[in-house]
Amino acid sequence: MAILSQEEARKIIDKVLSYSKADEMKVELTGGRSGNIRFARNSVSTAGATNNLSLSVSSVFGKKTGTSDINEFDDASLEKAVRRAEEMARLAPENPEYVPMPGPQTYATSQAFADTTATIKAPDRAKLAGASIKSIMASQLSGAGFLEDSANFNAIGNSKGLVGYHKSTNVNFSLTIRTPDGTGSGYAAGDFNDVSKLNTGALTDVAIQKAKASQKAVALEPGKYTVILEPLAAGELVQFMINAMDARTADEGRSFLSKKGGGTRLGEKILDERVTIYSDPANAQIPSSPFSGEGYPHEKVTWFDKGVVKNMSYSPYWAQQKGAKPVPQPSGFVMEGGTQSLADLIKGTEKGILVTRFWYTRWLDPQTLLYTGLTRDGTFYIDKGQIKYPVKNFRFNESPVIMLNNLEAMGMPVRTRGNLVPPLRIRDFTFSSLSDAV
Repeated sequence: MAILSQEEARKIIDKVLSYSKADEMKVELTGGRSGNIRFARNSVSTAGATNNLSLSVSSVFGKKTGTSDINEFDDASLEKAVRRAEEMARLAPENPEYVPMPGPQTYATSQAFADTTATIKAPDRAKLAGASIKSIMASQLSGAGFLEDSANFNAIGNSKGLVGYHKSTNVNFSLTIRTPDGTGSGYAAGDFNDVSKLNTGALTDVAIQKAKASQKAVALEPGKYTVILEPLAAGELVQFMINAMDARTADEGRSFLSKKGGGTRLGEKILDERVTIYSDPANAQIPSSPFSGEGYPHEKVTWFDKGVVKNMSYSPYWAQQKGAKPVPQPSGFVMEGGTQSLADLIKGTEKGILVTRFWYTRWLDPQTLLYTGLTRDGTFYIDKGQIKYPVKNFRFNESPVIMLNNLEAMGMPVRTRGNLVPPLRIRDFTFSSLSDAV
């Protein structure tokens, strides 16, 4: 297994740093193992595993940077990588936005590594996939799925004394199930750091139910509807918004956080007062790396507090320009929710549409965060608190900012794609056209 201990990684990094003749140098050492199994039409089609260990050297002269990568670790090869990075730096043009590397930092403790996931073997993957395939075959449906697990470490160090080490594990499972007549499709997915929390059979049962229920969908007219977005769908749009919290684009008038005429909307209430979103690398449910690629700490940051913009992300250069502290973009977020289940939200909906997930979502306008995409794998009409029938898929045109101002209710947050997101009930969600795809 290509996972080095903190001491082993530090020894290599210190050796590489000792070869440096540059003004500054950063070393990043990464490694790990990953494995996967894929099935289609109820049969395993591929499986495999990889191990990798690599080192990246970045040398700096003034404002000129050069980088080299290597996966050989004898002394001669390590020194050669350093000399190559220095040579590239001398040849490179100056970067006018270069910021000197940070010195020693203090990082949060993030418990993102689980031995249960780190020790997965091929028979374990086969068992997890087999539980899914067994349920699909028993339902006389056809399914395709993919399971991938990984165990990794990331170590960094620089010539100014910065040192960082983090190791993590992750397992992802997703599947799509189709009915024999091709008119029904269901989808489910789950991701965890600890594989013991992954129940492929339960996820498969959800996808089976959606596939069966979505057969022979009815066409509804496009328009504005009350919708219930399951966490997978809600999380996708909220993720786009969190990814756009950059201070520079806001200051330069290119963002949804820009004010007309100049300035930013920092401190303004722009979302429903029930919306609070934060990131925290030490969160027990979605632990993540405590440092960025440059070595700056990932700390607990509140992005929206009761609908008010509280923070923006700052690159090192823009932080220097504005006299602010560098704030890296988060690798995961928590959106606070309520206490209701998805079923409770459905029961409380007079008329609306339940959306399982979105597909092929694309950016239309950065200043309004307008996105377009399609519903997929289970879209249903709700009448008087009950799911009545499946509906054909829609194309949507919507902004998460508008969406989170039209918030009616939130359920309990669940983990999806490395985030914690509640199901949401939204009024006046815009469906612009129909899609014939299942």
